[in-house]
Amino acid sequence: MLKTSTEIRSVANKVGEKRAVEMIAKAGFDGWDFSMLSMVKYDWGSNKCSPCEHPLAGSEAYRYARNLRKVGEDCGIVCNQSHAPYPTYCPEIAATYEKCIELTAEAGGGICVIHPDNYKSAEENAEMFLRLLPVARACNVKIATENMWSWSDATQSASFAACSNPKSFLEHMEAVNDEYFVACLDVGHAELKGLDTNAVEMIEALGHHLQALHLHDNDRRGDRHRIPFSDSLDFDAITRALKRIGYSGFLTLEAVMHMSSFTAENAHVGVQELADSAKRLAIMVDNA
Repeated sequence: MLKTSTEIRSVANKVGEKRAVEMIAKAGFDGWDFSMLSMVKYDWGSNKCSPCEHPLAGSEAYRYARNLRKVGEDCGIVCNQSHAPYPTYCPEIAATYEKCIELTAEAGGGICVIHPDNYKSAEENAEMFLRLLPVARACNVKIATENMWSWSDATQSASFAACSNPKSFLEHMEAVNDEYFVACLDVGHAELKGLDTNAVEMIEALGHHLQALHLHDNDRRGDRHRIPFSDSLDFDAITRALKRIGYSGFLTLEAVMHMSSFTAENAHVGVQELADSAKRLAIMVDNA
């Protein structure tokens, strides 16, 4: 049966990162996704970063990552992947990506998810990823890029962005063409109205490139990041597609909105619900 994991940031916002890893382990997950978005404080209006007091932004970042790794290992789970800050088109954020790969290794993760620049071509994005590959190889951490989306005011729906359809995603894979560069499919992004694709089509097109997932649910109109089985995505079809291509990575949840209604006192309830949904997905893949 495939192993399960979830991002820690939505839980850490309630109880802190150390407790989040412990809670995720107790709920029955096999791994944790190291969310590094707190490394920077980004203003979407000005496209600028301001000073950040999170430990990941300072000189103790590597020790902090190692400590989280130990917390997880003491609880019997591993860091399976990480998520670098975004948007990539912000130079100050893009400048953190080598450090993000190194921190992933310190935490014990094997994959670091780095967004492409929404507005650049495969060849332009490949320039950045190729510059990062020597660090990735040295750390034995694969870079995974992700299918993105933009927004059209005219149609009030999602619109094309880097990797948002099979053609663009495969162009990115081919432009880099390295074993340390793989695909992370966000199933919710793939299902957004206006992108003219779906998660099953993306899974089948990516095939062996697909080595990481962001699993969550939505209404196909907004990027809601809800818990699986709470909205409109067809997880029967998605899990069958994963089985068909022989997907062997973690089933990693990115249902960040699920924890929004919980407090520090009852966060464990929300985490258990997430773990139960992930286990259900694993069983579905196994039985497909």
